Amino acid sequence: MPKKSYPTGKTTTPRRQKLPTHPKILIFDVDGVLVDVRGTYWRSALDTVHCLTGKRVTYAELHQWKSKPGFNDDWSMVAAWVTALGKPLSYDEARAAFEKFYWGSDGKPGNVRNEKILVSPRQIEKWAQRYELNLFTGRTRQEFSYSFDRWPATKVFRTIITMDDARKKPHPDGLHLILDGRDPGTALYLGDNIDDALAAREAGVPFVAILARNEHRYRERAGRFRELGALAMLSRATELNSWLR
Repeated sequence: MPKKSYPTGKTTTPRRQKLPTHPKILIFDVDGVLVDVRGTYWRSALDTVHCLTGKRVTYAELHQWKSKPGFNDDWSMVAAWVTALGKPLSYDEARAAFEKFYWGSDGKPGNVRNEKILVSPRQIEKWAQRYELNLFTGRTRQEFSYSFDRWPATKVFRTIITMDDARKKPHPDGLHLILDGRDPGTALYLGDNIDDALAAREAGVPFVAILARNEHRYRERAGRFRELGALAMLSRATELNSWLR
């Protein structure tokens, strides 16, 4: 268990921009960074919008919504998306509908079973030999626990902040809790969403975006990350090794 927690194809070496100092603390987002969520959260969002509106929606449309501040939270995004399509929907209604697809209902398995962890426990343990590791995720504690309680690398993370522990991103509270008064310039936050970048900027924590070149609207999204101060775009979290070298 973590030492400390709060209440409940070919790739090229990415170009490095100057860090204020070599990081001592690495903070990871979970979804899109350590876990492939295309078949879980993203699929559940599309299923929910389709179910509630009868309209076929696409991953490209999902990314348009995800590029807006405040929509790291899929329930907020779904509520706004469905409302925009002419079916007013509250946050609680969006959450209830979404969870039927994510967790499953009426004996049908949920999309959560499609989850794939992208980084090996061995890599996490190698990072832990050089850096203090932490997690700041938009997941609930229940969602996090389902996937990570049995994952052998979970034990090396010093602090794990979930949606139940602090105000949700883009509020920087989770980063403040992890740092606990320490210099934010000694940390590095890896995230894949605009809200991750906004939280990092507000907390003064250097930020690296995880954004594969084949993702929808890559140029636009990369440009927005740069505007918010991202030091680099990495296609996957493991490219951090060559970027920091």
